Amino acid sequence: MTLQDPLAIIREGAAIPAHPLALDAARRLAQRRQRALTRYYIDAGAGGLAVGVHTTQFAIREAGLYEPVLSLAAETAADWTDRPLAMIAGVAGRTGQAVAEARLARSLGYHAVLFSLAAFKGASEDELIDACAA
Repeated sequence: MTLQDPLAIIREGAAIPAHPLALDAARRLAQRRQRALTRYYIDAGAGGLAVGVHTTQFAIREAGLYEPVLSLAAETAADWTDRPLAMIAGVAGRTGQAVAEARLARSLGYHAVLFSLAAFKGASEDELIDACAA
């Protein structure tokens, strides 16, 4: 898939839902249920998936789940369909963390990121632009 495919999907206005996080009763990643959610959104006709973007999912970084959650969604989507999807990963934190997360997302096959600027509270516009440009 070329980069133009996900860009075309986004430009067409496709629905790209924020992927929920499936946890078991002990608050661990429920991989079977997480895969089922990915397949559900694909089967429902979503144009892609936005993983790790919801504010309730920012804690996945602290729990060491960021890479496993992104990886599981990307692998499941690739195994489930040949249809082009726009895969979006959430990135957060100051510039160094956000860049590292963006690189990881890219290595897992994600096409774009949604950058939470919450860590930049009180930053100037120039600081925000510099962080986004990094």
